[in-house]
Amino acid sequence: MRGGNAKRTGRARELRRLENEAEERLWSDLRGRRLNGYKFVRQLPIGPYFADFACREANLVVEVDGSQHVGSKRDLIRDGTMSGNGWSVLRFWHTDILQERDSVLETIVAALDGRLTKKMIATDVKFMPSRVVEE
Repeated sequence: MRGGNAKRTGRARELRRLENEAEERLWSDLRGRRLNGYKFVRQLPIGPYFADFACREANLVVEVDGSQHVGSKRDLIRDGTMSGNGWSVLRFWHTDILQERDSVLETIVAALDGRLTKKMIATDVKFMPSRVVEE
């Protein structure tokens, strides 16, 4: 990390080693500019948090959530912090990444291409834009 903080760098490395199966599979599709040429990184520090995956070019964070995140107030604060720092946040459930990976990737591409612009909360995905677009 450029001009990195040794403690945060160590924590990011630790989180990368601890990734779960869904994160591992999604990373295989995101790494090396494999998804439409967009560059993603893992465990990017944003404020006090670490984004599971982030595309700096599009200011997009992709989070992979397990069942412990259901109704999480911490995630609302986390999303607000990331959005407040100029990042849009896209959240998926582990099971959807493992079972519906093509749909997940299509949704990520839609966000990267700017086709997702409004706040969206559904049972299988959540998108929080960095700025809420009013109609």
